[in-house]
Amino acid sequence: MGLNKDFQGKVGRYIEDSDSWWPPLQTPREDAPNVVVVLLDDVGYAQFGCYGSDLDTPTFDRLAAKGLRYSNYHTTALCSPTRACLLTGRNHHASGMACVVEFAQGFPGYDANIPPENGFLSEVLNMNGYATFALGKWHLAPAYENNDGGPRTHWPLSKGFDRFYGFLAGETDQYHPDLIHDNHQVEPPKTPEEGYHITEDMTDRAIQYIKDLRAFSPVKPFFMYYAPGACHAPHQAPKKYIDAYKGKFDKGWDAWREEVFARQVDSGLLPEGTELSERPSWVPAWDTLSDDQRRLYTRLMEAFAGFMTHTDEQVGRLLQFIDSLGELDNTIVVIMSDNGASAEGGPTGSHNEKYFYNFVPESLEENLKHIDDIGTQHSNNHYPWGWAWAGNTPLKRFKRDTHEGGVCDPMIVHWPAGLGTPGQTRRQYVHAIDLTPTLLELIGINMPNEIKGVTQSPIEGTSFAYTFNDAAAPQRHHTQYYEMMGSRAIYHDGWKAVVYHPPMMSNYEDRQISTRSFEEDVWELYHVAEDFSECHDVASKFPEKLEEMKKLWWQEAEKNQVLPLNNTPGRFGDKRWMRQRYVYHHGIASIPETTAPNLRNRSFHINAELTITPDADCDGIIVCHGGHAGGYALYIKGRRLHYVHNFLGSIATTVSASEELPAGDILVRAVFNATGRFRGEMNLYYGDVPMGSGNIPITTPLTYGVDPFSVGYQRMGSISSDLPGKFEMPEGVLHRVIIDAIGRAYRDPEGEQRAALARQ
Repeated sequence: MGLNKDFQGKVGRYIEDSDSWWPPLQTPREDAPNVVVVLLDDVGYAQFGCYGSDLDTPTFDRLAAKGLRYSNYHTTALCSPTRACLLTGRNHHASGMACVVEFAQGFPGYDANIPPENGFLSEVLNMNGYATFALGKWHLAPAYENNDGGPRTHWPLSKGFDRFYGFLAGETDQYHPDLIHDNHQVEPPKTPEEGYHITEDMTDRAIQYIKDLRAFSPVKPFFMYYAPGACHAPHQAPKKYIDAYKGKFDKGWDAWREEVFARQVDSGLLPEGTELSERPSWVPAWDTLSDDQRRLYTRLMEAFAGFMTHTDEQVGRLLQFIDSLGELDNTIVVIMSDNGASAEGGPTGSHNEKYFYNFVPESLEENLKHIDDIGTQHSNNHYPWGWAWAGNTPLKRFKRDTHEGGVCDPMIVHWPAGLGTPGQTRRQYVHAIDLTPTLLELIGINMPNEIKGVTQSPIEGTSFAYTFNDAAAPQRHHTQYYEMMGSRAIYHDGWKAVVYHPPMMSNYEDRQISTRSFEEDVWELYHVAEDFSECHDVASKFPEKLEEMKKLWWQEAEKNQVLPLNNTPGRFGDKRWMRQRYVYHHGIASIPETTAPNLRNRSFHINAELTITPDADCDGIIVCHGGHAGGYALYIKGRRLHYVHNFLGSIATTVSASEELPAGDILVRAVFNATGRFRGEMNLYYGDVPMGSGNIPITTPLTYGVDPFSVGYQRMGSISSDLPGKFEMPEGVLHRVIIDAIGRAYRDPEGEQRAALARQ
């Protein structure tokens, strides 16, 4: 009887004739460990204390001292691709994640849609009785999914996580984050003035998730993927953490780097004979800078360091709670970064990185005016690339590059119940795709043949569990390709061939390198088993070896969907979701720039249908896009219509209606007529009656960054000092907004590419 074919009891006519039955629970082995993976962002090889820096990272250092420090761990050079590797065990192109999600292209390796046959570690663990939690940065859903109205196919809860608390994009403001809780947008629980910071908030939430789990089950193991925004720009942290580094970096990046290298050598981190790579020509020597430049660049580094220490403390707080439950000894803790230190602050750094996104030059004087804001909610800061170069000591280049400075990163494993002798360094070659098979082996779970009815592709990573108890074990990951926006590399048994072919917007190398054909590329060859920091190019000495390595790269490229090669991904983005007319209703939460109305550098109309009640409050935001570091807003204040354009946090231009709004139903209009490139005239109307006009002398060229578009309130920081807090429109006032983008927008694909990359 009944429709449940799996039922193994007996159903008779009466209860006396029936036998109840419950399906067995999916449970891992009795002593299955918890797993905590801490994935940091844009942290270079040398930026933990235990990897040679003098930054205060006591939690990470303690984990290394009681665990294992890996000196030869590798990533993809960029965040979305590395995250796809970590969580699936497959190469990033094989998961459609060649680059960041904002650069999706219509090719299998580039579409930013991780296929269901590449199941996530979280899905496998969830199927096998684990509770699964994701916190912090996601950045694994295609850009068109990153809003409440779109599909959630690639959101965390669709990929095996029970709970999620964090943000979907590549970065967020640490004080005004664009928060998601599970499958919906939420507001931060308090304001910056009340002491809010997202890393503290997500740590509180992580602890609460564990408390909730233990209230439900005292033994169910958990997998926690903890991925803070740190240390990606903006480098923001409570003031006391930044001030603690006052004067610590006055020596400059050259001397700091030499001191770091000496500590790396003394600690046994580096293979014997490792050399310190040379300073590249585009990084100025510290002693050539002016006093004002040094003062600014030092403060920017202090902010980064404070951000790092603050994050270390929050990770420590999470692990201390796990320890208070008596569970830390049997918790596998992995600390790692997603790519090398970031050079996206450019040569001078910035108090507002949106200058860099928009190709707008900054003056030293402008930055110095804001030096006291650096690291606070009023800044959007990033350090200069001299500090990124030092942060990757002793390696070459930065994030995005396939030389070691972009792809070789710190990794620590701590597991008292399962490791051999603690406090040791492991030198075996390890890659991000190796994490999933390693954890599955340690837990004792095989990769299933199917997940949700979909046959699974083979895992491409190699478990490094064999290194835990044997420092001398021969390495098992023999071959690994790399490709990032045209730059390529191949590692094979201690050799590495690499070619630098930067994206078109590269700003620290001769442009001719990025514009030459791929066939003209000059490959370098390094015997990295003996030359860890790639100081000696032996391509001319071993031409046959180089040709062998190049041939191997092409084989791996064809196998992993790397082709076609392209270093201008900004030209081939997914435009399927863009349109000329947008209709919104009051209460629309944040919409990312990729699917928001594109009103930059073109004429546009914004029409809003309102009901104005006599003597009742009608003030608030109609629509806005951006935040304190740049954007625009159409709003009502003092019962009058206003439009403000904030150019990169430095020039705010407001056009206001001359009269108060009349009572009743009314259509208000903001009509922008472009009068040239990056400028125009704004006209305000009540119905067809002109109510104000003004010149907008300069508009934002390329991007408002990750600060989203919203209707009826400000989602993140105030776009203008004239707009308080959320400035939410009262219920019943705003009914509908119709936005028409008119004409063809000026486009700069190279600039759009640079802007998107700087947010990863």
